[in-house]
Amino acid sequence: MNSLRLLTPSRKIALLNLRCMSGVAANEPSQPNVSTSIPGPKSKALKEKMDPIHQTPSVRMFVDYEKSFGNYLVDADGNQLLDVYMQISSLPLGYNHPDLVKCASDPRLITSIVSRPALGSFPRHDFPDMIQKALISVAPKGLKSVQTMLCGTSANENALKTAFIYYQTKKRGGPPRPQDLESCMTQNPPGTPNLSVLSFNGAFHGRSLAMLSVTRSKPVHKVDIPALDWPIANYPRYMYPLEKHEAHNQKQDEQCLAEVRRLIETRKKEQRDVAAVIVEPIQSEGGDHHASPKFFKGLQSICKELGIVFIVDEVQTGGGPSGSFWAHDHWNLESPPDMVTFSKKMITGGYYFKEELRVNEPYRIYNTWMGDPSKLVVLEKALEVIKRDGLIQSTKKVGDNLLAGLRKLEDVYPQQISNSRGVGTFCAFDLRDAKTRDQLIDACLSEGLHIGGCGDASIRFRPALVFTQKHLDVTLDLLAKACKKIF
Repeated sequence: MNSLRLLTPSRKIALLNLRCMSGVAANEPSQPNVSTSIPGPKSKALKEKMDPIHQTPSVRMFVDYEKSFGNYLVDADGNQLLDVYMQISSLPLGYNHPDLVKCASDPRLITSIVSRPALGSFPRHDFPDMIQKALISVAPKGLKSVQTMLCGTSANENALKTAFIYYQTKKRGGPPRPQDLESCMTQNPPGTPNLSVLSFNGAFHGRSLAMLSVTRSKPVHKVDIPALDWPIANYPRYMYPLEKHEAHNQKQDEQCLAEVRRLIETRKKEQRDVAAVIVEPIQSEGGDHHASPKFFKGLQSICKELGIVFIVDEVQTGGGPSGSFWAHDHWNLESPPDMVTFSKKMITGGYYFKEELRVNEPYRIYNTWMGDPSKLVVLEKALEVIKRDGLIQSTKKVGDNLLAGLRKLEDVYPQQISNSRGVGTFCAFDLRDAKTRDQLIDACLSEGLHIGGCGDASIRFRPALVFTQKHLDVTLDLLAKACKKIF
């Protein structure tokens, strides 16, 4: 593959197509291969080169994406790593999937990149069809409308704006009045209402200013940034295995729901209305905290009763890793959430919404790009592969085996490993402290397993949907070797 660097972009695509014809398995290494420390000397040199011209504190390694295939990432030093972190849960089909490489020659993708449209004002002539094929075809049950955005943060940001607009429109009984338009320019009521959004301890919804006011996973995200005075509720903290701690976990649900109701009612009395509740099905960045279908049904019930918009943030969980296309499918809600946000494995960002939340005035939900049609071209092909190859079903099966493997490892190291949990391949376990967690991540890297941390002391699994039993067998073997090194 070294010769690939000397080729023109079009020749690279042609060569990748040729090499990918027989599928991902033909290009994947059969095992990891680590020959340097990670980061290695080339990655360190590249970081030193980039540091004067770009921020680099969070850079772990540089990646050779031309050499990375399927479930394997190859870094700048040539280390082959089995990747169960997958660009922070973002690649549905792994690296350089043959069908997606072929998709790179689609004229729609090429023209969308070269002549990128400002979608809010000048969308492509075929944009409605692209939306239908890529997004509406997998819309959450009961939601028939979608708004594209650039990423998960912008999806959540504009979902909150939509909720505020809906709440005030309903309260007024119509669109903004002259006094609303005039007073908002000086940030005074009634045009600038004292509304808020309720979110949860441990939540992560993005890093924009408004999103940081609903994000509470790590102090480093929020420190030194002004925050809005918005309410914080506790999210259930379960004990595992679930079947042995039913009383504790049920009490967690009840206490958290009672707190949500109390916070909303208190704010209402203080004329600081809560307009929306935003919640993740699994608090991913915050530590892979789960909650029960009963909790989410109760949360939706409170929102309905009190006239509040119920927003489910599926940026990390959407697209199949839970063993269902949408994680909230597991809750069996009687009616759909008011809004569902997405990004990551969905390749583009955006949110689905109920028809009554549609914003009809121009430029209220707007920016220059409002998404990227090239991403819909790729998503359309990815969804075709996911359906064709039954990847959601296989993810559920492999995920069950992953969780079983983690529980066996927990039995071997009960003093170090605890709380193995998950749905589909969206799994995690806890270590006794952050230092031990970080040591285990480094030990896994040295064995050729790229894995991710989250929360205070957790390790999370975020493999692609093409992660199969053979990849799981290697994963569990490498994880066991890493544990043996440090425990």
